[in-house]
Amino acid sequence: MQVISFAALLFFLMPVPGQAARPEPAKELRKVQRQIRDVERQLQRIQQEKRSLVRQLAEVEKKYGQIVRSLKALQVRIAEQRRRLQEIEKQGKVAAEKIAQQRAALAGEVRASYVMGRQDKLKLILNQQDPLVSSRMMVYYDYFAKARLNRLAIVQENLRALARLEQEKRQETQALEQAAAEKKAEQAAMLAVKKARDQLLAKLDKDFAKKKQQLSQMQANARELQKLVDSLRRAAEDFSFEAGPGKSFAKLRGQLPWPIRGRLIRRFGSKRAGGQWHGVLISVGEGTEIHAVSRGRVVYADWLRGYGLLTIIDHGKGYMTLYAFTQSLFKDVGDWVEAGDVIAAVGKSGGRSRAGLYFGIRKNGRPVNPVKWCRKVRKGRTG
Repeated sequence: MQVISFAALLFFLMPVPGQAARPEPAKELRKVQRQIRDVERQLQRIQQEKRSLVRQLAEVEKKYGQIVRSLKALQVRIAEQRRRLQEIEKQGKVAAEKIAQQRAALAGEVRASYVMGRQDKLKLILNQQDPLVSSRMMVYYDYFAKARLNRLAIVQENLRALARLEQEKRQETQALEQAAAEKKAEQAAMLAVKKARDQLLAKLDKDFAKKKQQLSQMQANARELQKLVDSLRRAAEDFSFEAGPGKSFAKLRGQLPWPIRGRLIRRFGSKRAGGQWHGVLISVGEGTEIHAVSRGRVVYADWLRGYGLLTIIDHGKGYMTLYAFTQSLFKDVGDWVEAGDVIAAVGKSGGRSRAGLYFGIRKNGRPVNPVKWCRKVRKGRTG
């Protein structure tokens, strides 16, 4: 646009046949040239700022994804600690019941000993009045003495076990409290990152909201994604694909599960700024788990301009699936995944204002319609 304006200004400054020359044309020309240089400097500054903001957005969204991933692991840890606490409490109740039973049995033996006359072993030995009675009393005495010792040993062991359980309970409670504090800190950090992200997006929207800029940006993003897919496809040719049980991807046409359940709001081939959709857009709540549609190996898991946090899975024989605009990535490059494995969470990365999942399928680098490969869409919803 600036080149056209410059040409128009030059045309305006050129003398028209039959018309008197403008006064001091050299001075006027220098003035216009200064204005053009000022505009060019401003454009250059804006472009630099835009590149800087895009880099910041990438870092913010990566950090946001890492925090969400950390929170997910922390929630699993907290759930396991709570389960362990419940198990400890259950074991503690069992130990307490055993102690109560042993104490009751011990009390019975003490009463039996009292009935025998509270005679100690020495008195029984010195009792020579009736040898038969004395002999029987010695047997009973030994039996009850051994029984009492056994009961006491069991009670002591149960008491020690209960003390150990109480110690474990205290440790698990402390660990749970620490995990909860970490979760609270992570959530605060997540909110701070989210705020920084929203501020960056607001600035980007303010400075680069013109339709022509959006159009060229989307075209550049599409070209960049296609370039990435082509490079990944070429790289995949150098690696052997480990086929798993079941049908190959090529034979699953029309049978693939959808990565999420949600409303299909953009279909393959529909118009979008900069061209058309080469995949589908599914509307669903932020944080919803995204599942791999088939077995494969993760070949890309990073931030890509225009698509945010993006996972690409290679399914062999030229087939790849793409999952974009995600909140967090749960798999790394090189990881093998099975159909149904959770690979990411739905988000708004890539500069989007609403949560959703971009899902695409590529065959030898060319986009194909996911609707024809996945299970039937019912009432505009994937399932």
